[in-house]
Amino acid sequence: MPNGTEKSGKEAWIEIAITSPPELIEGLANFITELGATGTFQEEDADQPGGAELSVFAPPLREELKAYLPADSPWKEKLDRLKTYIENLVDLFPDLKQPDFTVKTLSDPDWGEQWKKYFKPLRIHKNIVIKPTWERYTATGRDIVIEIDPGMAFGTGQHSSTRMCLEALEEILLKDRTIRNWRVLDVGTGTGILSICCAKMGAAKITAVDIDPQAVEIARKNIAINQVGDRVEVVKSDISKYKAGGFDLIVANLNAEPLIKLRSHLISLMEKKGYLIISGIIEKSVDAIEKKFLKPPLSVQNVLRDKEWVCYVLRQKGS
Repeated sequence: MPNGTEKSGKEAWIEIAITSPPELIEGLANFITELGATGTFQEEDADQPGGAELSVFAPPLREELKAYLPADSPWKEKLDRLKTYIENLVDLFPDLKQPDFTVKTLSDPDWGEQWKKYFKPLRIHKNIVIKPTWERYTATGRDIVIEIDPGMAFGTGQHSSTRMCLEALEEILLKDRTIRNWRVLDVGTGTGILSICCAKMGAAKITAVDIDPQAVEIARKNIAINQVGDRVEVVKSDISKYKAGGFDLIVANLNAEPLIKLRSHLISLMEKKGYLIISGIIEKSVDAIEKKFLKPPLSVQNVLRDKEWVCYVLRQKGS
């Protein structure tokens, strides 16, 4: 298998095609995004028994997820991490068929056309609309339109954990009038979609933190597209080493293990009576989160669920 750039000068990419039961597909999409995939999309397996008509009457037996990594990145190491993650999924869900994947190298794929086939404007909750930059959309009423170019970024608001974060942000920022100048921390910002949403809902200052330099670059581009750079600062940092605090609202779309490890540190970054949204939590991890995370000084304000994913809205008690 070629590794690196073709002699012709065309950019080479590693395509990972994962076949999985539908119950596990979003977790896999979330994990491979965190590995640094420059794009992911999913579709039902057309070769399953019953063909395309089956999906009308019953859930698909399996789905396919495709993701792309630059061929000049340490992709072999990332594949090893993907294998380990799949092994963990098998332990958690022994009754489901094990996901598998294939890998091939592509030379200079047409990203723009690939993405345009799969992404259309998407309404999230009441007012938030995620719109690809090439699509037309006429805002109505109180629509908050966030423009994302999926061809240059990973994450478009379609993942359950991201959708629930957006819904929680909308409920807090548009309804709680006790805080006038919201300071927000977006942990693991990725595309910057949550930070952009906060800025468009009136937050005064948003700090978007990510350890991945590629994510930092992507977030800055999307923030520029949405013209909210005057209120959103993107910082390349390990959140566990980030010290600046005083945030009225923190949103952390990670998964259970890092959330539990970061609990004390996240609380130290919050203002008294501040909010904390935690998402990226799979149903199997709820017991661990509720035992190790949901305790004083945090109290539960709301719990959102979508498929096998759970999101908690928490608040710190005042002094």
